[in-house]
Amino acid sequence: MIEVISTGGLATIQDLGRRGALKWGVGTSGAMDDLAVAAGNILLGNPDDAAAIEVQIFPFRIRFQDDTTFAVTGADCDGMLDDLPVLPWCVHRASAGQVLHLGLPRRDGWAAGRAYLCVAGGVDVPSVLGSRSTQLRGEFGGLEGRALRAGDKVATGPFHEAGARVGFNPPALAMPLMVDGLPAVRVLRAAEYEAYTPQAQASLWNEPWRISPQSDRYGFRLEGTPLMPKVPLELRSHGIVPGVIQVPHGGQPIVQMRDAQPSGGYPKIGTVIEADLWRLGQTPIGSRIRFVEVTWDEAVAAQDANDRWLAEARRLVGLFRARRGGQ
Repeated sequence: MIEVISTGGLATIQDLGRRGALKWGVGTSGAMDDLAVAAGNILLGNPDDAAAIEVQIFPFRIRFQDDTTFAVTGADCDGMLDDLPVLPWCVHRASAGQVLHLGLPRRDGWAAGRAYLCVAGGVDVPSVLGSRSTQLRGEFGGLEGRALRAGDKVATGPFHEAGARVGFNPPALAMPLMVDGLPAVRVLRAAEYEAYTPQAQASLWNEPWRISPQSDRYGFRLEGTPLMPKVPLELRSHGIVPGVIQVPHGGQPIVQMRDAQPSGGYPKIGTVIEADLWRLGQTPIGSRIRFVEVTWDEAVAAQDANDRWLAEARRLVGLFRARRGGQ
């Protein structure tokens, strides 16, 4: 059991997402940084899709009600367990009554948007449509379909010993992607790309885009040179998925994120590839990003690289545990 002592708001329970429900008009939800959740679960010996707590406004403090092991992945936010420092991307042991404090993320690296508290056994809330992820707009999943607040008590799965101090290099360092000193994400052209002026197309690829304070889990609103079509575009509402870059009439693009609605009518100029959604999810509000155009084959190769990173993490953690078991 975990007790929430204080939170800056919008901390939610998330797993790897709600798949297969788009046909009912239900979005995927899930962690903005799916690699961080999967990696934390690998560290703890959980299933990859066990639920964790996603923290995006700091500081965040919880009290462990029972002995457990845990890992904090995603952003490095100067974690403290009572008065002891907590290394990110590493397994730690907590005793009943100890308090975990997550402070402001370090900004010396760009992966500073969200931290994830993963615990042995996972966060134990009911599964809704195949996922424990919180869907804020629909008010279901997670804990009563809402963000966590002070005083909440959240159950965790059965305790199991996950070893101690094992950890690994986070993907932001293992697989960096920068352009002109700015974090970058890879993008495929979308259906209405050719409807935009050459100047708009050039701006999409060659200029930085600032993530607006009006951004959230539903969509990242970007600020930059307006992207204007050759002629005004009017489309019927149609299906969309996380990653789609829509362009409203004002020309400032919106990237649909994990809580994206399943349909929309704005024209689509591009799509952030699925393999890079975690990069975008870890980019702090107010910072700037760059888009890199890729082909379909390059997008598939990027997902293969993510899968290899997870497979290697799983292999190394397995080797560490096997060695400890043999001592």
